[in-house]
Amino acid sequence: MPPDAPTSEDPVLTGRCYCGAFSLSASAPLTVAYCHCADCRRVSGAPVSAFAAFDPQNITITPAPETSVTVAPGVTRWFCAKCGTHLQAHYDYLPDQLYVPIGLFDDATSLKPESHSHSGSKLPWLCLTDTLPQAEGSGRARLSGAGASRKT
Repeated sequence: MPPDAPTSEDPVLTGRCYCGAFSLSASAPLTVAYCHCADCRRVSGAPVSAFAAFDPQNITITPAPETSVTVAPGVTRWFCAKCGTHLQAHYDYLPDQLYVPIGLFDDATSLKPESHSHSGSKLPWLCLTDTLPQAEGSGRARLSGAGASRKT
C-alpha cells in the first residue's frame, strides 16, 4: 500500500455544501491551516479561513465539481452552482493537494489547524492567541512538506 493511502485507522470525514447538492468524503488530511490572505477572506466572507489539505486520492466530492473559477493567478476554486458554497481549491505551487474549507465537514473537531499562512495580511483587529507557526506569506515550504511528513 502506498504510504499516502488511507488506512483502516484513518477516520472518514463526511460533509456537504450548504444546499446538499454536493457531498464530501475524505480521510488522512495532510495538514490543516488558517489563511489570512485577502483572496481567502473574500471567497469565505470571513476575517480568516481554515482549510484542510488532502491528497486528491483521499477525497471524493459527489458529483464531481466541473466548473472552476480562477480569479487570482495560480489559484483554481470550485463552487456549488446551486448555493455558491466554496467546495475546494487548488494552488499551482502545491500541485498534489486539494484544499477544502473545514466548515463543510459534518464534524470538524478533528481538523485542528496547525499553522497560519499569510499572517502578514492578518486583519489588525483579529486577536488570535495560539502559538501555531506563522508564515508571513503563503507558507508554501511548510505546506508542501506537510504531505511528506505525514507519509513517513
